[in-house]
Amino acid sequence: MSQRSIGSPRPAVSAAAEMSELIELLEVVWERGRDTASAPPVSSAQARVLFLVEANGQLNLRELGRLLEAAPPSVTRLCDRLQAVGFLERHPGADDRREVLLRLTPTGRTYLERLRARRQEVLAEAMAAMPEASRAALATGLADFCTAVARPLRLPSPESFTTRTA
Repeated sequence: MSQRSIGSPRPAVSAAAEMSELIELLEVVWERGRDTASAPPVSSAQARVLFLVEANGQLNLRELGRLLEAAPPSVTRLCDRLQAVGFLERHPGADDRREVLLRLTPTGRTYLERLRARRQEVLAEAMAAMPEASRAALATGLADFCTAVARPLRLPSPESFTTRTA
């Protein structure tokens, strides 16, 4: 990745280009971590499902489809596979039994813990080669970046939903 000056005329564009390059490198690392985290490795799309369900506590299929920007049949197939390997469970909604709520199983949580641990090992090795000041700056910038990216991936709290009537 190239060095860029903070005062450059288009720092956001430059930072976005560098972030894009970083993401491509991380995809390689992520795949390595995913394949070693568990006996039945999950696809990248299935891992996204697990991360979204975990981040939101539980989701229904419609909400998950909206967050993934995927068609209902694709979301259902992803969830079928995750349920078959024991990472995801489905429950009927409390208010509407036609609604299907998705939750991680303990096995699914363990998978994500192992996946994160493996990925963190690989990243820690790479970051150890960086100067301390660069690591500190990166940590601060990434924390802010994660906040900006994660915000739209979380659903409003249940208290903010209005009661639906027929």
